[in-house]
Amino acid sequence: MKYIYAYFLKEDIEELKKRAPAMEEMKKLLGGKGAGLAEMTRIGLPVPPGFTITTETCIKYFEEKGFPEGLWEEVLEAMKKLEKHTGKEFGSEDNPLLVSVRSGAPVSMPGMMDTILNLGLTDKSVEGLAKQTSNERFAWDAYRRLIQMFGNVVLGIPHEEFEEELEKIKKKYHAKQDVELGVDALRELVESYKRVYKRHGYEFPQDPYEQLRMAIKAVFDSWNNERAIVYRKINKIPDDMGTAVNIVTMVFGNMGEDSGTGVAFTRDPRTGENHLYGEFLPNAQGEDVVAGIRTPHAINEYSKEDANKELPTMEEVMPDVYKQLKEVAELLEKHYRDMQDIEFTVERGKLYLLQTRTGKRTAIAAVRIAVEMVKEGLISKEEAVMRVTPENVDTLLHPQIDPQAKKDTVAKGLAASPGAAVGKVVFDPDEAVELAEKGEKVILVRPETTPDDIHGMNAAQGILTARGGMTSHAAVVARAMGKPAVVGCEELSINMKEGYFIARGHKINKRDAITIDGTTGEVY
Repeated sequence: MKYIYAYFLKEDIEELKKRAPAMEEMKKLLGGKGAGLAEMTRIGLPVPPGFTITTETCIKYFEEKGFPEGLWEEVLEAMKKLEKHTGKEFGSEDNPLLVSVRSGAPVSMPGMMDTILNLGLTDKSVEGLAKQTSNERFAWDAYRRLIQMFGNVVLGIPHEEFEEELEKIKKKYHAKQDVELGVDALRELVESYKRVYKRHGYEFPQDPYEQLRMAIKAVFDSWNNERAIVYRKINKIPDDMGTAVNIVTMVFGNMGEDSGTGVAFTRDPRTGENHLYGEFLPNAQGEDVVAGIRTPHAINEYSKEDANKELPTMEEVMPDVYKQLKEVAELLEKHYRDMQDIEFTVERGKLYLLQTRTGKRTAIAAVRIAVEMVKEGLISKEEAVMRVTPENVDTLLHPQIDPQAKKDTVAKGLAASPGAAVGKVVFDPDEAVELAEKGEKVILVRPETTPDDIHGMNAAQGILTARGGMTSHAAVVARAMGKPAVVGCEELSINMKEGYFIARGHKINKRDAITIDGTTGEVY
């Protein structure tokens, strides 16, 4: 049994095509992400090189309660080929190869399973990365991110403990944002992160292959983490599919102002309009966009919202890269014959594609996209009818707010997922589930949502967040669930401990009733 396919090697791609000729078969074997990487490489798009461990391997891993025989040898062999292809060496002090390790289920489960970036950095290779890039700050920032992610994902150390250390260092160096921390501050942060490990009885591994082995194991295990199980139950996804593991050469969006990372939809996922729509964060790593921590820039004039209307667009700052992205978007949509959701990174002015998948969309968008793709000759009328689900039709009949009604607006955010919802304010996802089970209607209010909040989002009538953009976790998951959502509502000042939020001088306590309008972004 072959455990690994290296999608940058012609012979592996040819073998794959024989074994899984149809896209659906390939997704089953390599997961959605791996199939996308292989397919984009095959059609000549700029994809960072890497390899995928199959979903079958994951199933075997659970059956045998550990790595199946021969898997680790195949991983080592694939790493050697990757080193040769990139001209870099894993763990080297001079020219280190860094990789990301990501999960990839056959069905898209946004954010439900684990990812680790910058793998291969150690006390030695961080100096090599600084030399290789002539950017010491960047190297230490990448290292502290790895230690933080690895601790949380692989060893289960609560991420709040790392956040606390980060806040302490920011206070000490008078920095408002992470990006303001200099080399000395980041070196100090790395040391304090290592102390967090010690408190939990661990050491951060200095052998890059040990990091890789532990990370692969953690991704397999994340198939059965609590939030993934809940998500599968909600979306009726079978438990025995397993996840693939993608090991991909790192490209960096945080190398300076000519770098960045973003998410683009080939059509507007809210309305279905045939317009490239998306968000972009200059000088940032991919996780920063989805986590919704900084306010992203719009990729073009069309994508601007109230929150980022003052910020320059990607089209203005990087016209050539934007033009290339637009061409790639058109090509991918024609190739897959459906609206795509694309993750991309720009490293020093060069565009790389990290993922493409069928984009989640609102019901209104689903109908419009289906109709227009028939007119454009992309799909048949029969296919168009199949693409609009009974749930879509149900959502179109969603409650809307009476435009004539008298309203007292307390806040306005981004209209992330349409429809109106009324309910009692709750701040805790567990409480949302508890009240919903008693038949009460609730609105889940959070600073931002994470994949751990999925059960609360499912129980709520609607979702309201203080941070995050149109492609943040809350926005994507709410659209997929057909739930009204208002995100990035920056006027909200939330006090989680005391259980209230303040907006425009109004104090709204836990269990007070509010209305959110996911079509306009207003909160009443």
